[in-house]
Amino acid sequence: MSNKGKAGRYRGSVKDFPNFDPNQDAEALYNAMKGFGSDKEAILDLITSRSNKQRIEICQVYKALYGKDLIADLKYELTGKFERLIVGLMRPLEYFDAKEIKDALKGIGTDEKSLIEILASRTNQQIRALVEAYKDAYERDLEEDVIADTSGHFKKMLIVLLQGNREEDDVVSEDLVEQDANDLLEAGEQKWGTDEAQFVYILGNRSKQHLRLVFNEYQKISGKSIEMSIRGELSGDFEKLMLAVVKNIRSTAEYFAERLFKAMKGLGTRDNTLIRIMVSRSEIDMLDIREIFRTKYEKSLHHMIESDTSGDYKKALLKLCGGDDDAAGEFFPEAAQVAYQMWELSAVAKLELKGTISPAANFNADGDAKVLRKAMKGFGTDEDAIIEVVTQRSNDQRQEIIKAYKSHYGRDLMADLKSEISGPLAKVILGLMMPPAFYDAKQLKKAMEGAGTDESTLIEILATRNNQEIQAINAAYKEAYHKSLEDALSSDTSGHFKRILVSLALGNRNEGGEDLTKAHADAQVVAETLKLSDVSGDDSTSLETRFLSILCTQSYAQLRRVFQEFVKMTNHDVAHAINKRMSGDVRDAFLAIVRSVKNKQAFFADKLYKSMKGAGTDDQTLIRIIVSRSETDLLNIRREFWELYDKSLYHMIEKDTSGDYRKALLAVCGGED
Repeated sequence: MSNKGKAGRYRGSVKDFPNFDPNQDAEALYNAMKGFGSDKEAILDLITSRSNKQRIEICQVYKALYGKDLIADLKYELTGKFERLIVGLMRPLEYFDAKEIKDALKGIGTDEKSLIEILASRTNQQIRALVEAYKDAYERDLEEDVIADTSGHFKKMLIVLLQGNREEDDVVSEDLVEQDANDLLEAGEQKWGTDEAQFVYILGNRSKQHLRLVFNEYQKISGKSIEMSIRGELSGDFEKLMLAVVKNIRSTAEYFAERLFKAMKGLGTRDNTLIRIMVSRSEIDMLDIREIFRTKYEKSLHHMIESDTSGDYKKALLKLCGGDDDAAGEFFPEAAQVAYQMWELSAVAKLELKGTISPAANFNADGDAKVLRKAMKGFGTDEDAIIEVVTQRSNDQRQEIIKAYKSHYGRDLMADLKSEISGPLAKVILGLMMPPAFYDAKQLKKAMEGAGTDESTLIEILATRNNQEIQAINAAYKEAYHKSLEDALSSDTSGHFKRILVSLALGNRNEGGEDLTKAHADAQVVAETLKLSDVSGDDSTSLETRFLSILCTQSYAQLRRVFQEFVKMTNHDVAHAINKRMSGDVRDAFLAIVRSVKNKQAFFADKLYKSMKGAGTDDQTLIRIIVSRSETDLLNIRREFWELYDKSLYHMIEKDTSGDYRKALLAVCGGED
């Protein structure tokens, strides 16, 4: 199989072996499996260095020479994941896909993720070959089996994809682009209920080039991405399938990079997914997948496979991967193009921010004050009643409850809550009761008091708040602690890190639009500071000052353009460059700014995931983000969490916490995605 990608270049990692001799290879495999035990190293070296076409020829020669089935012999000699990988490589791609789909459909339950991955990513030619291979291998009709095993709109879209009839004409009609974008908008966002048939027809049949333009037009007329609308309008497996189709329309290589990352991140490895992708893409676009993987996840695919697998299985996967993109220590042009496109998407995205908590209807501060007093009066405490009231009211409403409580009972509600509840539950409830600026001020104070400084908290808050929020925090800090935030930071931190924090704490970020000429000049300063460009006449101290000023005072819109210009200028992504050329708290602070500029909600989703993954929970981070973002963008963070980690924030909190603490967090989280 050959696959010509960019500028006609082959983009697979496995190529035809030069001076190929199927007789010699068949004999080598026979000898490797002869007698007691087998030479697995010889088997994997040979099979992973031959193309699929050559492997099929070896099978035929092996049968002619020894009267035996090579795949059957390999199955007998090998075991486990290694056997599944090697046997998968021996089948023609269409038969490999057919086997994967048969496995997904057989038995109790259906492996919807495998169905979605294969049918959403294959070309018309590959789909038709797969349907024929399924018929040949199992003497069954694939469409009939899918119909029998799936249902609803999910089934309808799978059947449309199984026809392999997506339009392939790259000549695009602007009128039809506009019409399709409007039809999708009317079928979803502007309709009571959703017209799923329109989504199925347009996304299942139009050409990739046409749909990319439709998605751009949809963003313009609706103010949101097609992905966001699909998440809001569709649900379940149908939603996952349509999102997979959209991702493949945008970039099949990026879709697989994401699937590979999710297969290996966290505890355990999804080996079936890892094997399926490494086998099926090794002669199509593995080089593109590797490039995008490194761009998105700041590590090479080779490195992640190496750390996540072992033994002969690992060796075979690494051979299919074809190389370590971190080895040279530098970025490369194709990945830089992807990075540039990511900054472009960040620049044009219009995000409607939504929290999970909004003002309660028919609010009655006096009534809520009475409920809370009753919950804390007498022997024992009714934590459920406290959670119900506090998590279902907006912060403004909670401030009214505090006043009503004082007026009715002459008591301080915060003091009563402190005496009645304890531990992490108390931190959630008391955090929710504080005005946001005072809550942030308290978190900053705690980060600086006592022995040692919690630099991560200082960075998180100061790098992500807007000017108005920063100014409110300054006022709250002064009121609560009778000291300016700037003075506190200056006395508790030092060096460049102090300068960054103090600059952020001034709340003087420019709020204007974009200036492309200035963006180019600023990108040059960033490149010189990170030693990716020849240094101009400025000395290093002046450069560092300008670099700090750019990152801490330019508007988000301007910084996106600066970072795009930086990619164009250097073939590096700014986050990678900072990560490689800086260290410690200074690196972490600048990275937090860059990630917040690119996608603030993804930045918080990542911090939430890290607070709960592995052994133990970082309750402080978990509570701080859930409380502080509950009325700002927690719903958006939930969506990013799902997108990044293929699981809901709700589900992870549910598994990682317990008791009334869990109840409170889940109530604020606001729902299972």
